[in-house]
Amino acid sequence: MSIQYLDSEKLYYSFLSGAQEVIRNKRILNEINVFPVSDGDTGSNLAHTMHSILQEAQIKPTVKDTMNSIADAALTGARGNSGIIMAQYINGIFMSLPKEESITMSGFSEMVNGAVPHAYHAIANPVEGTIITVIKDWASAIHRYKDHAKDFHELLSSSVNDAMTSLKHTPEKLKVLEDAKVVDSGAKGFVYFLEGFASFLSTGLFKSDQNLSKETIDFTEYPGHDHDEIHERYCTEALISGENLDLDALRAELSSLGDSLIVAGNPNKVKIHIHTNSPVDFFQKLKTKGTILQQKADDMIRQNEAAYKRKYPIALVTDSIADLPLSYLDEEQVHMVPLNLLFEGTTYLDKVTMTPDVFYPLLDKASEYPKSAQPNPKTVESFLGSIAAHYDEILVITVAKVQSGTHNVFEKAAEKLRTEGKKIHVLDSKQNSAAEGLLVMKASELIQEGKPFEKIVETIEALRDQTKILVSVNTLKYMVRSGRLSKVTGFAGKIMNLKPVVSLDSEGKGSIAAKAFSEKANTQKIIDIMKKDHEESAITRYSIVHANDEKRALAMKAKCQEYLGFEPLYIMNISTIVGMSAGVGSVALSYMREKGDLL
Repeated sequence: MSIQYLDSEKLYYSFLSGAQEVIRNKRILNEINVFPVSDGDTGSNLAHTMHSILQEAQIKPTVKDTMNSIADAALTGARGNSGIIMAQYINGIFMSLPKEESITMSGFSEMVNGAVPHAYHAIANPVEGTIITVIKDWASAIHRYKDHAKDFHELLSSSVNDAMTSLKHTPEKLKVLEDAKVVDSGAKGFVYFLEGFASFLSTGLFKSDQNLSKETIDFTEYPGHDHDEIHERYCTEALISGENLDLDALRAELSSLGDSLIVAGNPNKVKIHIHTNSPVDFFQKLKTKGTILQQKADDMIRQNEAAYKRKYPIALVTDSIADLPLSYLDEEQVHMVPLNLLFEGTTYLDKVTMTPDVFYPLLDKASEYPKSAQPNPKTVESFLGSIAAHYDEILVITVAKVQSGTHNVFEKAAEKLRTEGKKIHVLDSKQNSAAEGLLVMKASELIQEGKPFEKIVETIEALRDQTKILVSVNTLKYMVRSGRLSKVTGFAGKIMNLKPVVSLDSEGKGSIAAKAFSEKANTQKIIDIMKKDHEESAITRYSIVHANDEKRALAMKAKCQEYLGFEPLYIMNISTIVGMSAGVGSVALSYMREKGDLL
């Protein structure tokens, strides 16, 4: 079948065919990913971008409207360095579209070449030898062949060969690729897209491929990663909407926050990608520019470790409610999935794009009190899938399932992976905050000791009942505003100056462990409960967390240390999600009693 022009339908199915080919080969792209960092997710990110085209793009009455639908879907779903460059190139194609009812080969050449400057301009510091180079070389080939090709199939087939040649030369242009003996992953993803695009044009028939996971890896391209050093930790992205958004001004303002900056889109919708150590600062700047529709901040250090620098054979995963110092998570390679914090019209990622030092000063000024939400199921499924690619055994320890749907989200994601032969156990900690953190820490120690997977699960489940958290609530107003207490109860408590000690029952539900009517008496109640538990069965470890009141936390430490004779494992600011309920000024003591028969 000879195709001489592209109408709405042919254009649409060409893009879908290209998208499917990228998705089908995502694992190969992940395996050869070394630039800009070897975090092993270029394939996943490009596949995410392509999935958005498959799911969101639509055939419209005109070529222009169809291309606009494809471009908008790509921008909305764009993820990762290469994914956003690809999305911007597709948006550039839309903006370079000739004013024709159908696209001739000459018009196609005008589109794909006119889009190249848009793609380059989106990147703060374009690097040759990457996807951008292959895009440029392919577009140039289209221009050369447009007057000689007999149809679109010949035009695409010839130009794909040029793209492949350009791809093979990427290691000559970028030393990191030469050292790893691979081609650029994003560039190879673009070539896969072109192959899929050309495949449709050879027949004019589109077959919806429901099995997009069958893939083979060419191990001649398996890279070495010892050279890699990650300077900016988080692969951070945002999609914002607004009116008259100035992409150049955004690029200039954000450039100091990190590297690999890409600003793509149009004056009404912009996708931004950056590698940064300060995702909180990044999003605080963006919230003044427009409405933040999406945000992501992937930990590239942990991704790199999982793929190439694993310390232990068992992966340990928890959620952001577990209060543990970042230094400990880093040292023991514990994976953390953030819960969502809905605040001031934006959904932030707990402890990643919103941290206590920024959150608490804003809390009392908020016109609408923030809310929490469990992680997105697709995000968790993708997260666990990326870990399962490198570990056969995964232990997930979650916040008490009676407090959050987080446990069930993990369990459903784990069910799919178990069918693939992975051993995954999702354990309900029946705790939160530092009590959950102590259980995670104990599990980490058992992994370090080389204990069998089943024994680790058994031990942590037994220790749940031997772990306790006692929260000193300084004021009830935050519990009322968060909906944990009724206004009537809160008002009565305020009149009496009630300062309760909050704990959790055996299932993880909140309960009142003691009542006091002054801060001093409240603290003493906690110490008294601790002493009683210690006398019954010795406390072996404890930690103290606080909601922006380190002074109270240190005073609590002094009392505990005086009685127990040893220091807490750590003192830290509490999770913003826990803190918004307990309130600014609250302090919590968590401890564990490890009986010999449990070990």
